[in-house]
Parts: sequence; C-alpha cells; structure tokens
Amino acid sequence: MPELDKLLPSREFHFTAADFERVRQLIYKHAGISLAPIKKDMVYSRLARRLRALGMASFDQYLAHLENGDAAEWETFVNSLTTNLTSFFRESHHFELLKKQLLGIAHRPIRIWCSAASTGEEPYTLAITACEAFNSLTPPVQILASDIDTNVLKTAERGIYPIERVDRLDPERLRKFFLRGTGVQEGQVRVRPELQKLIAYSRVNLLDAHWPTVRGPLDALFCRNVMIYFDKPTQYQILKKFVPLLQPEGLLYAGHSESFLHAADLFRSLGRTVYERADRRGARPGGAA
Repeated sequence: MPELDKLLPSREFHFTAADFERVRQLIYKHAGISLAPIKKDMVYSRLARRLRALGMASFDQYLAHLENGDAAEWETFVNSLTTNLTSFFRESHHFELLKKQLLGIAHRPIRIWCSAASTGEEPYTLAITACEAFNSLTPPVQILASDIDTNVLKTAERGIYPIERVDRLDPERLRKFFLRGTGVQEGQVRVRPELQKLIAYSRVNLLDAHWPTVRGPLDALFCRNVMIYFDKPTQYQILKKFVPLLQPEGLLYAGHSESFLHAADLFRSLGRTVYERADRRGARPGGAA
C-alpha cells in the first residue's frame, strides 16, 4: 500500500526483515534470547544508537562487524537488547518463604545465587531478608549476584539509587538498611556497606557451557523473569545445569509468569513459582507447602 507507506515516518537507517532475522539469530546463538516478531521496532531503536556511535551507515555493516568477532561490541549488543525491569521486594511472597527457609537451615554458611541481578534491587532484597531472618547485619549468608549485562552490574555494585526507587519500602526497613544522601547526593539513597559485603557480583551468561564463578552447593537459586526470554529447549538445558548446583533440599525461585512443567523430571512445583529438585526426598524445607 504505497499510500500508507507515505504516511509512515522515515527511518534514519534502512532496516529490513532480513536484518531483523539476522539480529534474532545472533542474539539467540549468543545469549539464548528468543526475540518475538513484535520486538522489531524495539530492536531498531536500540541498535540504531550503536550505528550512530560507531559511525556506521547500515545495519548490514553493523551486523557484519559483529559477525567478524568484535568482543567489546558483542557485549554492548547484548546489553542493548536485554530488558532490566526490577524493584525491591518484587513478588514479596518469595522473600517471606526465603526467610523461613533460611531459619530452617542448620548452623552453617548459606549460599544463594541471584542469576539475574539487573541493577541490584533483587540481590540487596536477598541481603535484607537474610539480615532480618538472623536479626544481624552479618548473617551467615553468601550471595552471588550475576547478570549478562555488564552495565547494570556496575549500577548494582555501586548500590546508589534515586529515593523514588525505595519509596514503597517500610520506613523502618528504609532507616535500617539505607543511608540518605545529603548535599549533592540529596534525593539519593545508598545501601549500607554491610549489605554490599554479603554480595559478590560477576557476569554470567546462562547460555555458556560453564559458569566458572558459580559455586555450589546452593541453598536458594533465584532465576526470576529470565526464562521467559528463552525457548523451552533452552530453558530445559539451563534447568538441567541448575540441579547439581542446588543442595538436595535447595529451592529454585522463578518469575510469576514462568512455569517449568516441561522439566518435571528436573524440578517439582511447590506452588507460587517455587520449585524443589524432582529427586528431593523427605520433608520440605522452611515449611513450604
């Protein structure tokens, strides 16, 4: 319909269906992410910034540059196409269960992996939950926080947020675990250094064959709102690698829209997107129903 085409805003760069398909194949091969067709405009918008930054004239030139193996640009490419939506105490019922789980563990160091740390709200929520469970700023808990996006990990490590990011927290919790900025830092908060000491950050691509920085056995593994970006076969392969990392009684916490029924031989649902190992025997930890 040529009449309609004239009404559509012109784009700075030519972006064909073939270009979009190349992007889909590259991000799937490199990060396991399945981009839906409706993401075409989003892909154009985010990658057009890279063309401008690199002084390139076409998507064909940019994608050829990637395919030739520029490691730094691969990292930026993945960062550009990943979405990082998070908040403190998101899906709060998980942290209520985690607190019960932590208190049910015998006197030994406890290990937790947050596999999609984003800008840090989730790992710091884990740290706060641990501190509250043990009524101490130095609980026996070690948290590994990882993400594929190196930019968000830098934000997470800093632990500094606009005050609007914490305005829904209980005032007592805010007072106990955050420091308010003054002067040029007014309007910002910083997590207490004690929380930061509980967390080690590293970049992990869940699609990689090996995760060198991830050490088991883990008592809890948070992988929330990540699997929705992968197709079922990729999900299964990742879940299969999760199993030996978890303690026999460990728990896997998933996102509210995620279901692992296709991996029933690996994980068994406890309800409310919490899973235990399918080979788990005996009583369930932390009073999980």
